[in-house]
Amino acid sequence: MKKIFQQLQMEAIRIARKYPAPDFYREFEAEVARSYLFFISDAATRQIHLCVRETIENDYGHGIDHCKKVALDAGVLMLVEGGRAGYGENQLSRLLRLAHCAGLLHDICRKEKKHARAGAVEAEKILSARGFQGGEASDICRAIANHEAFGDNKGADSREGELLSGCLYDADKFRWGPENFTHTVWSMVAYKDVSIDDFITYYPRGMAFLQKIRETFRTPTGRVYGPQFIDIGLAIGKDLYELIRSDYLDPRTS
Repeated sequence: MKKIFQQLQMEAIRIARKYPAPDFYREFEAEVARSYLFFISDAATRQIHLCVRETIENDYGHGIDHCKKVALDAGVLMLVEGGRAGYGENQLSRLLRLAHCAGLLHDICRKEKKHARAGAVEAEKILSARGFQGGEASDICRAIANHEAFGDNKGADSREGELLSGCLYDADKFRWGPENFTHTVWSMVAYKDVSIDDFITYYPRGMAFLQKIRETFRTPTGRVYGPQFIDIGLAIGKDLYELIRSDYLDPRTS
């Protein structure tokens, strides 16, 4: 990564510390703990985690750390929404496993064109090789295929599949909040070898895209808590942009 982007990332991390963590993690503290404990203890989830960890590329901001965070938050959303829907404990555990696996696998083909569709095809192979069959594998793959913002959402074949799709989408879009500015964007500009001039030129366009993401959350819980993730990210992004304009731009061009 270019030195200037290393400096800007440190500035973004410093700015982010001024803002509170999203309310989602405080309001659903019990579900956060349960999702994590299941993630590290469930045998099927561990198999998928190991597979993704060994195969996914980590140089584009959507590597194993990103996928793990999406998996854990998708699990929290599944516990909240599934509990409200009246699912029993056995069914909730099964759906929690599917949410974790969908989160781990959703960016397995992130660098490919139409990565969600390509990821769904690759995920089907991985799931089949590890004993996932029928509706469970189908629901995971459909959720992966549907996780792009403003993409072609084809829906799911079942109530549980639709819920899984919404949980994966919302957990993935939570990452477009603070983490976008503290982690993701810097990995992406390093991979693409972006110049600082191009970065500054396209910065407002990126902020506008985040504003649009704010309106796309799919689950009831996501629609309540998701916009706050984006708002915190936008606040960090605005502060960072003001710093860039004041400290990093040539005053003759700003």
